[in-house]
Amino acid sequence: MPEIEGAGVALNYVERGSGPPVLLVHGLASDVRAWEAQLDALAQAGARAIAYDRRGYGRSGAPEPYVATTVQEQAQDAAAVLERLAAAPALLVGEGFGALIVLELLVRLPALATGAVLADLPVFAFVPEANEALAAQRQRLEQALREEGPQGALRAWLGDAADDARARTWQRGFFADYAGQASWSPSRRELRAIGVPVAVVTGPGSPEHVVAAADAAAALVPRARRARDGDALSAALALLG
Repeated sequence: MPEIEGAGVALNYVERGSGPPVLLVHGLASDVRAWEAQLDALAQAGARAIAYDRRGYGRSGAPEPYVATTVQEQAQDAAAVLERLAAAPALLVGEGFGALIVLELLVRLPALATGAVLADLPVFAFVPEANEALAAQRQRLEQALREEGPQGALRAWLGDAADDARARTWQRGFFADYAGQASWSPSRRELRAIGVPVAVVTGPGSPEHVVAAADAAAALVPRARRARDGDALSAALALLG
């Protein structure tokens, strides 16, 4: 599998098609395989579609020991992928934690982006009512971790989507991510300064507190389009025009 050097780690990536570049960034407890259908569809639509295993997931490396990360560190990896593949500026597509990484790039390195899709964006600093849901989620994870160990906690997070064979490769990345997703939150001023088109997407299964966070973020980004009951692929294709 092809690899490039990220911010100090080897990152596995997949690339399909040619045309305007699109970078896909996966969320918690996932890997590059989550984007298989989107990679094919974007390539068929005339785009150069790129996805990568974030550090600690799939075939990508991670520091030893790897117990924590930050949104900024993850964004450095994403920027390295774009720069080493000569794919900037690109349409940036992120889901969950991946959407936070894309948002960090929009705020800190805007020259890397032509636009962005933020799916299930977990910017909970703007949603005080999310605290109850997040506390309950954390309690379930901690209980599963005590009773069943790391794999049990990961299964509790994944629910019906749990796949033990794949999840074993996600364990380090998941726990580092879970601690790191609260490591950063943009200011309202930073969101108001984003100058590229942005689609803020939630789907039919998005939790209420995630929908509320997406609503709050979309209200601040000047060129944001809010897509409810949508999906990242449709939003990306719409931005590609």
